[in-house]
Amino acid sequence: MSGFPPPRLHLLGDAALLCDLPAPATLAQQQRIWALAEHAREWPGVGETLPGMNNLTLTFDPVVVDLDTLTAQVLEAWPKLSAGAVSGRLVEIPVAYGGEHGPDLADVAAHTGLTPAEVVRRHTGAEYVVYLLGFLPGFSFMGGLPPELATPRRAEPRLAVPARSVGIGGEQTGIYPLVSPGGWQLIGRTPLELFDPAAEPPTLLRPGDRVRFVAESVQA
Repeated sequence: MSGFPPPRLHLLGDAALLCDLPAPATLAQQQRIWALAEHAREWPGVGETLPGMNNLTLTFDPVVVDLDTLTAQVLEAWPKLSAGAVSGRLVEIPVAYGGEHGPDLADVAAHTGLTPAEVVRRHTGAEYVVYLLGFLPGFSFMGGLPPELATPRRAEPRLAVPARSVGIGGEQTGIYPLVSPGGWQLIGRTPLELFDPAAEPPTLLRPGDRVRFVAESVQA
């Protein structure tokens, strides 16, 4: 029997089911979300499986499967899921920290009481897990930021964050795949493309992947 409470189920429109877990979001709960998504892809009538932070949305064809049947499948599968069976790749992300590529590194250092070099050391010393993709194509929300590096978003968001910028927003770190407005604190930039619509798959990172940042250079 699973030690996790079953998800709360909510109908979205007439062809989508939201499976929602209670806060807080944890890696263990997220792993169960991924496992449920993997399982549900095999069910008749289920279309897309869309993992979110602590939730999963299942689109379905009401002609093929009715809501009561789908609900029963979710609740029956939940206690049997093997979360450990879902394991992502280890992806290394090279980063040029500070300077023009990371204009907020000094601000993060000031907020945390650390030197810029120590911020970089701790940021690269952790291993992160991609919880979900969202906001922009290929934008990954990652867990695993050392708590001492948590820094509030900027009071005034930028109108155009450069593509491939690495940032810290609250208790998370992430990478902007495209030029976009954004309020995260920018500490560096990677040369890697996070989103290429012509590639298969089009995103560099996927939910469940483990990420390590590697310092290519550091400018205070």
